[in-house]
Amino acid sequence: MSEIAQPNSAAQRLSKKEPITYPALRLVISLIVIFGGWQLVVMAFAIPRFILPSPVAVLERLVVRYDVLLKNTWVTAQEILLGLGLGLSMGLLFALMMLMFKPLKRWLLPVLIASQAIPVFAIAPVLMLWLGYGIASKVVISAIIIFFPVTTCCYDGLRNTPTGYLDLAKTMGASKWQLLRHIQLPAALPTLASGIRVAVVIAPIGAVVGEWVGSSEGLGYLMIQANARMIIDEMFAALFILAAVSIALYFITDKFLKKMIPWENN
Repeated sequence: MSEIAQPNSAAQRLSKKEPITYPALRLVISLIVIFGGWQLVVMAFAIPRFILPSPVAVLERLVVRYDVLLKNTWVTAQEILLGLGLGLSMGLLFALMMLMFKPLKRWLLPVLIASQAIPVFAIAPVLMLWLGYGIASKVVISAIIIFFPVTTCCYDGLRNTPTGYLDLAKTMGASKWQLLRHIQLPAALPTLASGIRVAVVIAPIGAVVGEWVGSSEGLGYLMIQANARMIIDEMFAALFILAAVSIALYFITDKFLKKMIPWENN
């Protein structure tokens, strides 16, 4: 009976196996449809190049100006990564402080809300005045824009730890630090991972806003300069690179988080 049951169980496992997917192929097909439709619209309505350049014109600009675009991409990428590091660190620190020191939450919560209540464009000139037109101001703006989602996700994950785990650990004599390290932080990781994914997507916004307000390099600066000189295909080329960097950063982060948090429901 066991010999007969084994093939059946194997067949059931094979029948339940998920179908093979081809994300790269789907991405290529989507891009072909998007750029093909874009090219047809430009040709059908004879849209001037200074209003909406064709994908071919943008591709030509990418090839001709690859050295300038690559240099400015590296600047913006540094701002994004440093802003992510600073924003994630501050968000985690604030979440831990609100969890461990309950009275402190009343003082930190207004700061957390104010970080999002004030528009980034409103505080960007002030940060430029304080920190200068270098990379520091862009890093701080990126950190501010991701500070709220990271802090709230981390804090919600920490305080929503299943009480059964906490009660069991307390009966075994676990200290406050041991509860945090071995139970609350692991339990909060899936929620924190959601905040990190959101932060990775919106961090480039802070870097580009800073470059728009005041900068001498970066993709945002390049877009402003191209727009002022009516070189719209170069502006689109910089925009495409920025989108590609953001998408690549998201998928790299997502894959890393899935490996680091295998118990997360995907």
